[in-house]
Amino acid sequence: MSARSGIVILGIFAADTAYKAKRLPHIAETLMGSGFTLGPGGKGSNQAIAAAKAGGKVTFISRVGNDPFGEMALAAYAAAGVKANVMTMDGVSTGAAFIFVDEVSGDNAIIVAPGAAGLIGIEDVDANRAEIESAAIFMTQLEQPLEAAMHGLSMAKRAGATTIFNPAPARAIPDSIYGLCDFIVPNEVEAAELVGHAIETDEQVRAAGRTLLDRGARAAIITLGARGAFYHTAGQSEFVPAFSAGSVVDTTGAGDAFLGGFATAISEGQPPIEAIGFGCATAAIAVTRPGTAPAMPSRAEIAALLRSSR
Repeated sequence: MSARSGIVILGIFAADTAYKAKRLPHIAETLMGSGFTLGPGGKGSNQAIAAAKAGGKVTFISRVGNDPFGEMALAAYAAAGVKANVMTMDGVSTGAAFIFVDEVSGDNAIIVAPGAAGLIGIEDVDANRAEIESAAIFMTQLEQPLEAAMHGLSMAKRAGATTIFNPAPARAIPDSIYGLCDFIVPNEVEAAELVGHAIETDEQVRAAGRTLLDRGARAAIITLGARGAFYHTAGQSEFVPAFSAGSVVDTTGAGDAFLGGFATAISEGQPPIEAIGFGCATAAIAVTRPGTAPAMPSRAEIAALLRSSR
């Protein structure tokens, strides 16, 4: 068998409609906003674009509708150099997301309607078996149906690919999924949901990492926003600091930027701690820009930040 190469990502595309305001409106209230953007989004899609712009060879598996938002998705993949194994469906709308962005802090709140991507099933995974089984990395999340994610992780794991699972958005998952994960990568909120306790102190973070390994994951990475990320395996526990690339404008795609950068670095054979640093640098640049996919930095930008931070 030839050497493994490339990153295969299963996930959804959603057109991001992002509204900037001082706060969310109450029921029956109308607020004036201070900004609006429309662009490509969806966790899996963002991760695919982030990985490709970071230098990865990326294939993205999804579904979109035969509509303007679907055209937006395909144009975004062409621009970023992502191979789009994406089914276009008639009679079903492309996914879309409402994003509130706090105009002061840049923090966000999101509602996602997956549309066509909500119909992703095990047949989409089976149709891409050859690419999944020959990939260096397979990565997925929880915006598409769980059965498809588990089928993809299982197929990739059996074939010897490295599996990365982003359990987002937060929800209950079966214990059987942990053993399929070479890396499970939740953020603080998702980790707290999974382990059933707060993720605030360093010891709580460490305890969460131990729990995720006890359930069967080979390694756990908990992303901690401005605090960086925590890496835990049976033989190593380490906090990796965040980078600063300027003023924070929009945190919407931070986790996806991290995962795209991390997956690219792992696919190139970088050790996990170095790959986490690469992911943190990717995210640090992304949050200084509005939007999600358009904010993802190039390989040259990531390399420059890493050099300047040494």
